[in-house]
Amino acid sequence: MQQEFWHERWQLNQIGFHNQEVNGHLQRNWPTLNIAAGSRVFVPLCGKSNDMLWLLAQGFEVIGVELSPLAVKAFFAENGLSVTIRQQGQFSVSETEGLRIYCGNFFDLSANDLAGVNAVYDRASLVALPPKMRAAYALHTHSLLKPGTKTLLVAFDYPQHEMQGPPFSVQTHEVQTLYREWCNVELLQTEDILDREPGFRNKGVTRMQEQVYIQTAL
Repeated sequence: MQQEFWHERWQLNQIGFHNQEVNGHLQRNWPTLNIAAGSRVFVPLCGKSNDMLWLLAQGFEVIGVELSPLAVKAFFAENGLSVTIRQQGQFSVSETEGLRIYCGNFFDLSANDLAGVNAVYDRASLVALPPKMRAAYALHTHSLLKPGTKTLLVAFDYPQHEMQGPPFSVQTHEVQTLYREWCNVELLQTEDILDREPGFRNKGVTRMQEQVYIQTAL
């Protein structure tokens, strides 16, 4: 999927993927990872997600990466956060106490950019990518993370032919295929969400599940 697609979505404010509320799966399942307070948490393709503020409030440091400068600017402005901005390589880096967002291409990140990261929260990253990009995404993620890093991954499972993504359907067998060579993958929870997500039903989707995984890098 071309970068222009996401820039246009933010420019036109077509951001139905953004949730004002903190994700329920994050709140319920994050403690299962047993991540020590003060640890660094990476949030890929973070947008202006308020999930980052929740993680910050739990005592974690947060590092995000986001392609759209509009999303990054909106996150700090809408939450009334003071911000310092600097250039680091190919990224514009926006920082406030305990939180840093790299604005640029996820695939330009290096392991040094994520030094000290012990956990990852992926609610909107893997599912935002079309099939041809997902293997490259998983491979680059592997290059960024040290062994023992734990990931809370949220994915969708629905009949892909019924709706054009994003978000895309990423079924359990694909998650296993993408990550099993370098991660232990555990399916933690499956939840039917079609009744509380009428937008998907209106698009003709007949079955919609959210699936929550815990992954541990080997």
